[in-house]
Amino acid sequence: MSHEPEAEARAAVAQLLGVLDLHSTGARTTEDIFTGDSQPQPGGRIFGGQVLGQAIVAAARTLPAERTAHSMHGYFLRPGDSGAPVTFSVDRIHDGRSFSTRRTQAFQDGVPIFSMIASFQDVSPGLEHETPPPEGIPAPEDVAPSANADRDAHPGSRRLFLDSPMELRHVSGAIFEDLPEEPRTSQAVWMRTRTALPDDPAVHRAALAYLSDLTIQETILRAHGLSWATPGLRIASLDHAMWWHRPARVDEWLLYMQESPSAQSGRGLATGRFYTRDGELVASSAQEVMVRVPREA
Repeated sequence: MSHEPEAEARAAVAQLLGVLDLHSTGARTTEDIFTGDSQPQPGGRIFGGQVLGQAIVAAARTLPAERTAHSMHGYFLRPGDSGAPVTFSVDRIHDGRSFSTRRTQAFQDGVPIFSMIASFQDVSPGLEHETPPPEGIPAPEDVAPSANADRDAHPGSRRLFLDSPMELRHVSGAIFEDLPEEPRTSQAVWMRTRTALPDDPAVHRAALAYLSDLTIQETILRAHGLSWATPGLRIASLDHAMWWHRPARVDEWLLYMQESPSAQSGRGLATGRFYTRDGELVASSAQEVMVRVPREA
């Protein structure tokens, strides 16, 4: 699936699956407790998408498999240390006939780094419609891999390409070192895992949450002609929301359509939609980020 060695791809995906496979402490008073490891990161901070996926896994562990996640809303409270384990506490807020609500908090050193409320539902029939994807997007085979083979490159490139379990293909070109060809508030990225995942739908939902945080901030940078390598750039995710509409395999190509409707007061908003290559809308996302750029940039 990737132009990099197959063994490296397998190892990266196996590491992701290990990170998503939380450990149960067996303890439960008013909350269920789980622990998880983190992926190594160049800057030492936990990747937000990792915590999103782990938080969904923790909440799902308190429910039967047929009651699946359909929405989550979370806040990133503090930077996490990728060299230390993470503890997840799950509060079983509500269980109804068709819906369940869970609050999951991630802790390190006794303080929360992430807080999420998620809703789960039994699959049931109902009204159906979906917004189709835009026309004219090239197939993933017609888009060059967003790869960077230089291990001394910008940390963002190393995280996303060299040691990542995901393969990305930016339709308009990546902006890790290169500036965007022209300022625009949208982008399209094809994504999938570099090797196959297990068939468990819960794994694919968690992996999709991981994917949802990979490139969504870039629409804010593109709107202002910036790249990740802009000197003095500071960017941090503040909150994240996601809605799972339909089942999807994350080891098959998904088109992530993203746009930024607004930026002001040092914050930028970005939204996204995931489509299968057949044009089925499978998930939506939204994120607000802190963006600080030196005046001369």
